[in-house]
Amino acid sequence: QVQLVESGGGLVQPGGSLRLSCAASGSIFRINAMGWYRQAPGKERELVADITSGGSINYINSVKGRFTISRDNAKNTVYLQMNSLKPEDTAVYYCNAGVYTASPLTYTSMDYWGKGTLVTVSS
Repeated sequence: QVQLVESGGGLVQPGGSLRLSCAASGSIFRINAMGWYRQAPGKERELVADITSGGSINYINSVKGRFTISRDNAKNTVYLQMNSLKPEDTAVYYCNAGVYTASPLTYTSMDYWGKGTLVTVSS
């Protein structure tokens, strides 16, 4: 079993900052890519940012220059630093990871999801 647990969400005023964390645990041999998704009320889930094991990063246009994704491979943890937050950023944020539970020479990675952490941006 592999588990992803998010933390760091909460209520913040427009222009404020939050730092989200996601820690993976369980039967982990190696983690490939990790990312953050979000889902606002009445909207579809969307990719916010992702980062490969080699450090390649991708952001959606609406968060470029405001959000920063990073990872600590020794801790199996991915972070999302969120600055200059806007009401439009309000959503449940979900962690995602591609995880190898055995050697990648003989196994493929599987996709895992956290249960989400709520971010509310409001005055």
